[in-house]
Amino acid sequence: MATLKLQDTATLTNTKTAIPRLGFGVYQLYGDKCFDAVTAALETGFRHFDSANMYRNETHVAAAIAQSPVSRDQVFLTTKLHPSTTDADTLYKTALQDVEKLSGAADGYVDLFLIHQPGSSPEARQALWGVLERLHNEGRAKAIGVSNYHAEHIQEMKAYARVWPPQVNQIELHPWCQQRQLVKYCHDSGILVEAYSPLSCGENLGDKTLAAMATKHAKTPAQILIRYALQKGHVPLPKSGNVERIKQNANVFDFALDKDDMAALDGLDKGSGGAFYPASVK
Repeated sequence: MATLKLQDTATLTNTKTAIPRLGFGVYQLYGDKCFDAVTAALETGFRHFDSANMYRNETHVAAAIAQSPVSRDQVFLTTKLHPSTTDADTLYKTALQDVEKLSGAADGYVDLFLIHQPGSSPEARQALWGVLERLHNEGRAKAIGVSNYHAEHIQEMKAYARVWPPQVNQIELHPWCQQRQLVKYCHDSGILVEAYSPLSCGENLGDKTLAAMATKHAKTPAQILIRYALQKGHVPLPKSGNVERIKQNANVFDFALDKDDMAALDGLDKGSGGAFYPASVK
């Protein structure tokens, strides 16, 4: 296996967009806590930040980046929007506001814009995808994709999408929720898989198999899980508001899990029963 580095990127299908292999999630980080966490992450070396309309923290992410010595073109920014209506004009207005908030500029752009979840309306999914395609054509979203989509949702898009496949599918992924069929479908279709909740929301950090592996490698359980996601080929999005943990989460490139380690973690899968968000797992 090639040596992984914090600066490693992957190129998204049908684009020249390079996405950092390790991202930083900001869900449930608000106000100064979000600003401070993103600042610490930038200082640590993170260059990939994942936000969303519903997180209500896009402006705080933008503010932290603006005060950083790191230039905008060295940072990869993602936002997401729910398919809440079939009214394309309303969706476009909201999406454009999200771009402006996260980029910190009226004429700014995001590197990746995702449909946050499929919802219950195929018509709303289609309307929002059309909006993302428009943003992509206008240069306001360098790449576009989906989140929490099952294979049938992605297949459905073939009937109307001008941009297909979606360049990313962001889903819950960790040893206890591996969604193997969906991951294979995405890989076979040229869709990069991002892993949200790669630490299983902290619920399984005391697992005996994980603890033994952490001892073996002199790493934290969280570091083992992030490394696992990277070696599976996913783009993990760990989140933390703790400066020390932020540093630890980036310090996963000086060791590797061997075949036995990977097999042991693969054996922990519980399907939807191991998901923190089971409604999004099939």
